[in-house]
Amino acid sequence: MNKTRLSSKGQVIIPKSSRNSHHWEIGQELVVIDTEEGVLLKPVQPVPPATLDELAGCLSYAGPAKSLEEMEQAIARGANQIREDSDDKY
Repeated sequence: MNKTRLSSKGQVIIPKSSRNSHHWEIGQELVVIDTEEGVLLKPVQPVPPATLDELAGCLSYAGPAKSLEEMEQAIARGANQIREDSDDKY
């Protein structure tokens, strides 16, 4: 088992052997999850790039056209809901 220490700035160094086994490189973003046993670090999974053609099929809508303002409000609501849902999971 590797050991590490909390710095005066609240930083923790993850031992090289652990970084290597998880393939974590410099700049890797991590989600910090509080658990009953301590703290769990999970890598943030990047969203793979996609083309417009790949995404267009998942956008089905039947009804009157929406204004740009209505679309922006819906996007903001969806982003806020995703943030709230992700906070609940961790």
